[in-house]
Amino acid sequence: MSILFSPLTIRSVTVRNRLWVSPMCMYSAVDGVVQEWHHTHLAQFAAGGAGLIVAEATAVVPEGRISPRDAGLWNDEQRDAWAPIVAAIHARGATAGIQLAHAGRKASTWWPWAEQRGSVPASEGGWTTTAPSAVAFEGFEVPSALDAAGIDAVVDGFAAAAQRAIHAGFDVLEIHGAHGYLLHQFLSPLSNLRDDEYGGPLENRARLLLRVVDAVRSAVGVDVPLFVRISATDHAEGGFTSEEAALVGAWATEHGADLVDVSSGGLVAHQQIRVFPGYQVPLAETVRQGGRIPVTAVGLITAAAQAEQVLVEGAADAIFAGREWLRDPHFALRAAHELGAEVAWPPQYDRARWR
Repeated sequence: MSILFSPLTIRSVTVRNRLWVSPMCMYSAVDGVVQEWHHTHLAQFAAGGAGLIVAEATAVVPEGRISPRDAGLWNDEQRDAWAPIVAAIHARGATAGIQLAHAGRKASTWWPWAEQRGSVPASEGGWTTTAPSAVAFEGFEVPSALDAAGIDAVVDGFAAAAQRAIHAGFDVLEIHGAHGYLLHQFLSPLSNLRDDEYGGPLENRARLLLRVVDAVRSAVGVDVPLFVRISATDHAEGGFTSEEAALVGAWATEHGADLVDVSSGGLVAHQQIRVFPGYQVPLAETVRQGGRIPVTAVGLITAAAQAEQVLVEGAADAIFAGREWLRDPHFALRAAHELGAEVAWPPQYDRARWR
């Protein structure tokens, strides 16, 4: 029996398998409203056998967008645009999740295929960014440090977006606390130079993330699975460490999160990452603490046997993948075939099942 293709129940939701689609930004929204591209992009993974599909980093407030083309959930028009996409995922047997995000000092940037790089100027649709401290990401504009009212507004934005996500039909919510975005900026001493209750020791640096977890859990009730994505190391001297990540993961679950989605990096341009197949799996194992904290692993996991082995060895409870799904939107059907797992195929594709 394949662990990868065994179901996983979290609160009121049962996911049909443990091979999941990571949130991947498409930079194709208009005023935060998702488009037909998003519908086709996400529905194909459900037809391809994914258990859980987590939609891209979706800004909880306008100034939280990575780029002017990011998806949003700060108004009801955006909520209503997500609803048919969620319905398409459900119609194909998969579970629908969404990642709620605020980019902080890495907001207001050009999308990857734009000719320009760095911060988008106000004259071309950009805005002033915010962060824990007035310290810029290399090559970007200096952000404004959030005051107490600004921090409260961030928390309120996450809670309101979470409610809209549930009203759109999403089954699972993920709070984005990784990859150098706002909540990660508070966690890391490289970007958080505050001397108030949000700065200094780890308990203070984690305060905003835990407030967001509390607020989202309160907003959506006890039945909704809630994940937190963290970067378990900054890959830079003096930064956030895997030992700190394990503590934060434990605190997040005590505050109502159900699972920690373990990634790494993204905070500083001078990070040094040694990349190899499964390079972030040991970080997931550290945060998992011998099975005490449910986690997912991600990072160059591209093959069925590799993903299965991560679960067999107890390093994670499920697998997120990103680029492999872009290369093969039917990754799960292929993986199940390779592992000899019995899974339901779309009847329209059944003729290709064994030949």
